[in-house]
Amino acid sequence: MKRVIVLGGYGGFGARLSRRLAADGWAVLVAGRDRAAALRLAEDLPNAAALAVDRNGDLGPVLEAHRPFLLIDAAGPFQGSGYHVAEACIARGVHYVDLADARDFVCGVGRLDAAARAAGVVVVSGGSSVPALSGAVIAELARDMERVCSVEMSISASNRATAGASVAAAILSYVGKPVRLWRGGRWRQETGWHRLRRQDYAVAGRPPIRRLVALADVPDHDIVPASLPGRPASIFRAGPEFSFQLLTLWLLSWPVKWGWLGSLSRFARWLLPLQKLSARFGTDRSAMVIEVKGFFEGAPVLRRWTLIAENGDGPEIPTIAAHVAAGAIAAGRLAPGARPAAGEMSLAQFAPHFERLALHQAIESLPYVPLYRRVIGAAYGTMPQPVRDMHDLVGDAGAAGWGRVRRGRSRLARLVCAVMRFPPEGEHDLHVSFEERDGVECWTRDFAGHVFSSELSQSGARLVERFGPMRFSFDLPVDASGLAMVMRGWSVFGLPMPLALAPRSTAREWAEGEDFCFDVPIGLPVIGEVVHYSGRLRRL
Repeated sequence: MKRVIVLGGYGGFGARLSRRLAADGWAVLVAGRDRAAALRLAEDLPNAAALAVDRNGDLGPVLEAHRPFLLIDAAGPFQGSGYHVAEACIARGVHYVDLADARDFVCGVGRLDAAARAAGVVVVSGGSSVPALSGAVIAELARDMERVCSVEMSISASNRATAGASVAAAILSYVGKPVRLWRGGRWRQETGWHRLRRQDYAVAGRPPIRRLVALADVPDHDIVPASLPGRPASIFRAGPEFSFQLLTLWLLSWPVKWGWLGSLSRFARWLLPLQKLSARFGTDRSAMVIEVKGFFEGAPVLRRWTLIAENGDGPEIPTIAAHVAAGAIAAGRLAPGARPAAGEMSLAQFAPHFERLALHQAIESLPYVPLYRRVIGAAYGTMPQPVRDMHDLVGDAGAAGWGRVRRGRSRLARLVCAVMRFPPEGEHDLHVSFEERDGVECWTRDFAGHVFSSELSQSGARLVERFGPMRFSFDLPVDASGLAMVMRGWSVFGLPMPLALAPRSTAREWAEGEDFCFDVPIGLPVIGEVVHYSGRLRRL
């Protein structure tokens, strides 16, 4: 029987983990600052004892006195925390796992690698839903893809799954704060708890779930681009069961984004009481989904894994990875050293734990046809390779090069340019980000910091491009030289407008060597030329 210290072992996740380990035959030391709480739990477990420990204090004497095989830190919070717990374990030959999902903490644990190897100790950070479980799922979904383009993840918790203090502090630490994401082939800043969207969770035989989720900061945002072929984009969203809870935090994020507040972390102590007031409402259903898009045997493919937790078993999910890691360390399957948990466990190792709980998972693999291929049809293959490469968009992509801009000379033309946020006149470095979701593409053009976007979709046999309330419909004639965009209709706020009043624009795309070239003139009746931009790009 191996001995394990569980720091925070009587907390929201720690108590579940302590129960799971004790049932699995471990001798569990339930540890934390509140000895009475630790004792109450320990008395209900086989082979368990209580231990009064301050995570922020000197753990050396505790480790020397009790000589555990393993220490699991389920206490946190890990945002802004140092590695003193792991370092104390390394110094005394004790293996270490934590339930951290703090991006900097998990991704920085490699600095302990040399010391852990020298001591023969396994140090695994992030033994939780992310990045341990997410990493196992992503590895399974991307297993035989030659190129991965994007990875999207989200988690939605049951309203009855009351979060602990460390979880509340973790969430509030990034609300309204900059979050660095790899998108469009480059790093860019987004805002924590923004990028809201409705997420569907569906497993055959279970009622589907649809909830609002928002951008959260997790280690996967660094790990995914660095570890998969194609350096894919990555985004993780999270959300509570009720939309009003998420929207409240979204509203509170703006004072942080504007610099009026340094952080919402100081309000963490108020988050738990407010959540508990509504805990009796809602359901006991939680869910997680991961979607990977890429290329398999040269063809675009979408693969999706979904997990739905019933009967209030959602809070068990973050503890399973640490349980799996503990078993792997005990069996000698993990080599000494310090690293994030992503990639250390397989999805198959989680399956037996899922089966003991009301956790239902499903994997789907779906072929995908990119937007321009759908619109153009069989003639798509006649175009030059650089043009096809630019439009074979699956999930996320980026391109870089240069663009030249000429603006119309009239005052009205300049006004239109300002309203549409067209770039200033001149030659500029150009980056284009492409994001695809449910068959709709968003193109964001960055002319040396001057950014404007449009959304492209299909309507019958035509391509539709939307700029705000305006929609333009195009035919796409193609030949061996490339393609053209010929306007066939337009609308404003959904109201069809006369074609005679439409902007004058016939865009062209072609190839020169390996470069994708474009030319887009835009004019208006009476006003004349508004803007004319052209240039060349290469996919990143």
